Amino acid sequence: MHRISNAVRLLLLLIALGAFPAGAAPLQAQWEFRLLPGDAQGAAHPGLQQWRAATVPGSVHTDLLAHELIRDPYVGAPEAELQWIGLADWEYRARFDVDAASLAKAHAELRFDGLDTYAEVTLNGKPLLRADNAHRTWHARVEGRLRAKGNELQIVFRSPIRTLLPGVQAMPHRIAGNYPSPYGDEPKDAMVGNFARKPAYHFGWDWGPRYVTAGVWRGVDLQAWDAHRLTDVAVRTDALDAEKAKLAVVLQVEQDAVAGPVAVDVEVRDPDGRSVARVQRTIELTPGRNSVDVPVELAKPRRWWPVGHGAQDRYTVQARLDGSADPVLAREQRIGLRTVELRREQDDKGGQGFAFVINGMPIFAKGANVIPFDAFPARVDAARLRQVLVAARDANMNMLRNWGGGYYEDDAFFDIADELGLLVWQDFMFGGGMQPGYDPAFRASVVAEARDNVRRLRHHPSIVLWCGNNEEETAWKDWGHGRDLKSADPVFAAKVWQGYVDLFGNDLRQVVSEDGLGVPYWSSSPSNDLDEKANDSTRGDKHYWQVWGNPALPVQAYLRETPRFMSEYGLQAWPAVATVDQIATRAEQRIDSPVIRAHQKFMAGEGNTRLLHYIELGYGTPKDFEDFVYLSQVMQADGIALAALHHRASRPYTMGSLYWQLNDVWPGASWSSVDYFGRWKALHYAARRFFAPVTVAALRDAGSTRVRLINDGAALDARWRLRVMDVEGKVLRRREQAVTLSAAGVTDIGTYADAELLAGADPARTVAVFELLQDGKVTARQVVGFVEAKDQVLPRQQLTSTLAIDGDHYRLRLHSAALVRAAWIDFGALDVQVEDNLLDLLPGETRDIAVRGPVDLAALREALKVKTLNDR
Repeated sequence: MHRISNAVRLLLLLIALGAFPAGAAPLQAQWEFRLLPGDAQGAAHPGLQQWRAATVPGSVHTDLLAHELIRDPYVGAPEAELQWIGLADWEYRARFDVDAASLAKAHAELRFDGLDTYAEVTLNGKPLLRADNAHRTWHARVEGRLRAKGNELQIVFRSPIRTLLPGVQAMPHRIAGNYPSPYGDEPKDAMVGNFARKPAYHFGWDWGPRYVTAGVWRGVDLQAWDAHRLTDVAVRTDALDAEKAKLAVVLQVEQDAVAGPVAVDVEVRDPDGRSVARVQRTIELTPGRNSVDVPVELAKPRRWWPVGHGAQDRYTVQARLDGSADPVLAREQRIGLRTVELRREQDDKGGQGFAFVINGMPIFAKGANVIPFDAFPARVDAARLRQVLVAARDANMNMLRNWGGGYYEDDAFFDIADELGLLVWQDFMFGGGMQPGYDPAFRASVVAEARDNVRRLRHHPSIVLWCGNNEEETAWKDWGHGRDLKSADPVFAAKVWQGYVDLFGNDLRQVVSEDGLGVPYWSSSPSNDLDEKANDSTRGDKHYWQVWGNPALPVQAYLRETPRFMSEYGLQAWPAVATVDQIATRAEQRIDSPVIRAHQKFMAGEGNTRLLHYIELGYGTPKDFEDFVYLSQVMQADGIALAALHHRASRPYTMGSLYWQLNDVWPGASWSSVDYFGRWKALHYAARRFFAPVTVAALRDAGSTRVRLINDGAALDARWRLRVMDVEGKVLRRREQAVTLSAAGVTDIGTYADAELLAGADPARTVAVFELLQDGKVTARQVVGFVEAKDQVLPRQQLTSTLAIDGDHYRLRLHSAALVRAAWIDFGALDVQVEDNLLDLLPGETRDIAVRGPVDLAALREALKVKTLNDR
């Protein structure tokens, strides 16, 4: 039985919190939708021209699903049969009343925070606006056009494919796109996604489905006012240290045609809610837009820090006009006081660093890339965002990169990141390929989009970088996009590249400079900000896909690639069988079944071949699908741990490690560490260890193991220990000594050749155990094998387990008689949280694991499975 359908229908009822900024009043309307009468899809889908209830914010796919007019887009393999939706034109309408107080105001405006994408809007039968950018906020003045009862708002959404395809097909030479459709809804040689300001992933990606949707995907609000309104509040930090903060509260005020005075009241409250500054003054407004700076000083400011480096203190700034609490005259924002610098120091070898410096402190960035949380963004609620971001924090991450092929996240995402102390690298929404930056209208739309979103999000202290795009510069320079177009039409190629430089080198940089409140700008990832070389290990940020991608090098190659900042690298794994159960029956759970292939988007469905290649390199051939899932997760966790520890151990040359990827857009195979339903893969448990503030990196390559101790914080005294033992527990060699870990740095212990460690012992039956001890307790451990896991001789059936109640939770006790590798605790579909997982247990070791969840003990005992590499 597929259970995802009920979950999807529940999510349709949840509207993302925080969809409306301060001062907005969500339009109280009843929405309906239909296939536009006369649309060509009507013949094949009769009955869809009648009006049906719609959910706003939402999308046509979720509305069709709510009425059971289509199959669940995530269950089974329905993707091909649903592509007609993206070829159709759709119509939405809203009926609403307006209260007398709003009608009496001199001015009124409708604001649309998200129209996806080519929309024609009418109000009471008359044209209101035309939209062509899903990432923009659209405004329309409506004073004199509203009535007390029965207003009707109509929105026609044109198919982006049908809208753009004639122009793309007419081009003599086409710019490179991303992923061609395998379904025939769009020609493979004429992709329209790069020309649409619409979430790029809607056209399909190598981790998600192709659902070219449409709809009112964010809120609509009506605002009415008289002489003036407060349209924005920003807080600029002019100086900040531990002693004093000099701030400017910048108010944007819109005044009608008559100039006049206004009383301004600005108050700042500290993180405890106490008023620490208040400024009141009267200013003279001129007709039109006014910008007002109100200086504020704070003594002994409590600065906002990334998690692990200090508190996430935030202040509240409230601004009022005329002493009013009316939402059009008052705004309140929470801000964090911090400085941010992207430090790019030259080194003596011609390289250049890439380090984030917060409040004067260099921060090693530990984290992952974030993709959209759903194919249909309106059904992502704040609870789901919190679940995944808390998981990132709990895995000792301090930075997330919001990747450019999706959409600008809701404020709720950044509110949670602010609260948790997660730094955010924010891409502008360009996911790959090449853009028509040579088109002035396209560039103007992007600039408007950028200003909308920078201004909306700039008060969040978590945002520490705005980046122009994902992989467009390296695609042009390194993947052949530029070479191929130059060969076909050098004049057009030069025009395309100049458009790229204009848009990403100049336009977006200027927007961030003017509106970004001091946050740095970076033109592309990876890049050296339009330097000659785009994807350079010695300068700028790096994407490294020679492992997993082409030429599919073994994971040990991670140890030979040392970047200044690694912003992408990754290995795939399938999610837990409990997640797969929600999209495929057990009979369908085969590596080559149509449903499993449909949920493996890499290499157009052939990605399991690549995944199997990596599994077999290190772990052998899986026995069945469940074993395939388990080994994929072990392989992913082991490989990414190798890379991340290498990056951290290379500090300060390397100052960041962001693996691809944190989350999923739907249930399926991907590079994520947290799956679509929030279940942690083995990688996420491993990340909590390899991103721990203090840990050990014992990295073996080419017959030797280099050992370094990593410390993110202040210097500390500890002990490190080496034990070489056989799989039954006999210690062949032991060494232990005191060590002082350097502050915010790496302590090199030494390099050990295999021959030195083994001293003649059987490498298949021997391991080296490197541990860090603090106050007599082991706080970090790495078990290093001398052969691939598939070649290790591990005793079978060495693990015993018991479950018992332990206060407010359950205790799972694991005991190992001999060495156990990669023990994976699995309770199937039960809704429980396991304190730790993917464990190596030494001979004679006992581990107690807390298990929490609304499940009785008998059910837990019945569901418990523990898989290990020993049992294969």
